[in-house]
Amino acid sequence: MIKLIISGCNGRMGQVVTRLAKADGGFEIVAGFDQNTAKLSDYPVYSHPLEYAGSADVVVDFSSPATLDSLLSWCKAKKVPVILCSTGYSPEQLEAIKAASAEMPVFKSANMSLGINVLTTLIKRAAEIMGETFDIEIVEKHHNQKKDAPSGTAIMLADAVKEGLDYAPEYVYDRSTVRQPRDKKEIGISAVRAGTIPGEHTVIFAGTDEVIEFKHTAYSREIFAAGAVKAAKFMAGITEPGMYDMSDVLKNI
Repeated sequence: MIKLIISGCNGRMGQVVTRLAKADGGFEIVAGFDQNTAKLSDYPVYSHPLEYAGSADVVVDFSSPATLDSLLSWCKAKKVPVILCSTGYSPEQLEAIKAASAEMPVFKSANMSLGINVLTTLIKRAAEIMGETFDIEIVEKHHNQKKDAPSGTAIMLADAVKEGLDYAPEYVYDRSTVRQPRDKKEIGISAVRAGTIPGEHTVIFAGTDEVIEFKHTAYSREIFAAGAVKAAKFMAGITEPGMYDMSDVLKNI
């Protein structure tokens, strides 16, 4: 049995991870971390990681960037792999994550969906073929409670496109103040916030007289939790420090 800790366990995603991990049968949830310490499941909940003195094989984090420092401190002290599923980290926090990966295994992905991560492979290849002659735009849609814009997934997709290009593109988030034609070396990134949309991302390759669109739609949050559970199984067996992501999980499927 894999000993699992869920950080952000009382949030919406934390509760879905709890349900899927229990249904899987291969996990023992030994603790949860959450500022709301209400016991919504049958495992103990701690407001701060340092309050938990027990052991674990892996931590899945669906909390918020505000908890990163304490979570990394606990994981480094215990040498426990951590799966970071939150978005909206500051540049300083991204540096802290990178530094922690020199001491312990760190898994970070802006999107835990297997489908999105397959999509990154496809659009990277498309950029290699069409990047010189097609304009590239990314449009993402999320629910009206999402705080960060553009989404971490949109940036992840833009980075995948960038890897396939033989030039360094500029990410353009707002055209309202610009009165000039679109530069060929731009990647436009647009965000929509409305209703209860779980997540929709479209990568557009627009050429002369033809348009190719790659689109991923999430109909529930369960797909992200399912990806996190798969990642937890993978990371529980990792002891080598370093940065890991969903591409490593996909190689093992």
